[in-house]
Amino acid sequence: MNLEMLNLLDRFFALIWPMLRISAFLAFSSIFSVRAVSLRIRVSISIVLTLFLSLHMDIPRIDPITAEGLKEIVNQLFIGLVMAMIMQLASSSIVVAGQAVSGSMGLSMANMVDPSMGNVPVISQLFTILGTLVFLSIGGHLIVFGLLLESFTLFPIGKDFMSQDLLGKITAWGALMFVSALLISLPVVITLLFVNIGVGFITRAAPSLNIFSVGLPALLIAGFVVLWLSIPSVVQRIAWLWVQTFGQMRSILTGG
Repeated sequence: MNLEMLNLLDRFFALIWPMLRISAFLAFSSIFSVRAVSLRIRVSISIVLTLFLSLHMDIPRIDPITAEGLKEIVNQLFIGLVMAMIMQLASSSIVVAGQAVSGSMGLSMANMVDPSMGNVPVISQLFTILGTLVFLSIGGHLIVFGLLLESFTLFPIGKDFMSQDLLGKITAWGALMFVSALLISLPVVITLLFVNIGVGFITRAAPSLNIFSVGLPALLIAGFVVLWLSIPSVVQRIAWLWVQTFGQMRSILTGG
């Protein structure tokens, strides 16, 4: 009986470490933490990936109730959180792009409640749906799972992950979020800027016209037409953003 208990504890200590990293990633990443991916699905994915890892690599046995074990718990959770944060920033840049377009079209007050982002404009919801579809269409879920499994080879259990270089890369990636949002929203925002200039000339030439009764419908119609025409460009820029996200995740893991 004692031998069976020792074997059970040994298996438990072998499985807990990869499961901590995988669970932290699935709990905080933007795509896999949405309400559509239920807790049961995330737990199932964590268990399957953990069992797969335990069959293909040697996992060190560390007692989780010791000081070294507590340090390793924090380390594994931090690795999963950092990888999830990179994806979260990419999703946030898509939301920021939608907010910029909504503000230009006069739809800033047309908000929807997103469980993962809070109150966001309807254009941001459209861009978020496009971002999710592009992520799945380019095989992003497979790439992310591959990077997650590869992280156990690049940063094996027991190796420290925190460094000054890591903080610098995360900060630089946060700055890239605004650049990506600008690139996604640029076609619509620039076109609506010229529409605003034209409405300004019209109201200057005919002061009797009400700028709100003329300008708002013109912005809405022009905004929707330009948004419809720029969807292929938006999709290409979102795909570029996801590719940069995967590259950043690998760069952090490899230290390159």
